[in-house]
Amino acid sequence: MGTSVAIALRTAGWRVRGWDPDAAALATAVRMQGVYAVGTPDDAVEGAGLVVLAGPVTAIIETLESLESDALVTDVAGVKRPVIDAAKGLSRFVGGHPMAGRESSGPDAASGSMFRGASWVLTTDGASDGDLEDMASIVRSFGAVPVTMSAEAHDVAVAAASHVPHVTASALVSLVTREEAARSLVAGGFRDLTRVAASDPGWWSDVLIANRDAVSGELRLLAAALGEMADLVDASDREAVHARLESARRVRRGMAAPVAAIRVVLEDQPGEIARVGHALADSRVDLRDLQLRHTVHGGGGVLTLSVKPSDAPALRRALQGSGFRLVDR
Repeated sequence: MGTSVAIALRTAGWRVRGWDPDAAALATAVRMQGVYAVGTPDDAVEGAGLVVLAGPVTAIIETLESLESDALVTDVAGVKRPVIDAAKGLSRFVGGHPMAGRESSGPDAASGSMFRGASWVLTTDGASDGDLEDMASIVRSFGAVPVTMSAEAHDVAVAAASHVPHVTASALVSLVTREEAARSLVAGGFRDLTRVAASDPGWWSDVLIANRDAVSGELRLLAAALGEMADLVDASDREAVHARLESARRVRRGMAAPVAAIRVVLEDQPGEIARVGHALADSRVDLRDLQLRHTVHGGGGVLTLSVKPSDAPALRRALQGSGFRLVDR
């Protein structure tokens, strides 16, 4: 995450100095053209207009407790209340949390474009209006969308939207590992649900413990909801089960911008993705998402392309004109 922020800053015109306690990680960040390496943390901070702390939440807190700087300081930690408390000695601090990232960690996984379209939380606790606006301007230059809220509101929200889903993904993986037959049947839906379980457990352990009150409360609410569903299934209450699933479906569909999904059969042969790329270029559509699933269709799988509904006819024509077979579901 730190190298991604550095790359985004350099792309936006900043000169970025960086330090990392891991010399190899710092060397990779330099190779990724994120930072100019310096020898000490003080070298990185001296004369800076902006200081960004990126690392495990415990390390960020320890750094804040001893940091001395008149610069605007921010961070990228996934928990905000303990970070805000640790930053009370600074004259200018705006807590930050980019709601973006990958299951891979380290500077090798960095990308300055990962923030485009992502929400970036900026905490209001103790921050001046001018500093909040400065940070909002910076994250907008990354293509991100600034969202202001208190640290407490953030921690409760991310417990439900991010932290509990991560714990749930880990629990689902553990459930499947109990049965060899279940592991052999894992498909796209399971992989989508559990992608984040591949993330660095050290980083996540810090976050979950730092946000323990909100996380434990939300986990108990989830456990109660799962218990209620188990009772309904036990009772063969089809109508109630259907009602709960339908309610969740409506809410989930409302969370995303409307898109049309076009499913393309790919043969098991070289060049198929390149042909799809040519069709996309010919259609001149705005591609919102893509996903590949290996299925029985044609051996190579089914590629799902998500576009604006108004772009769907043009893309279908381009794909069919290139000889692709489309499937309805």
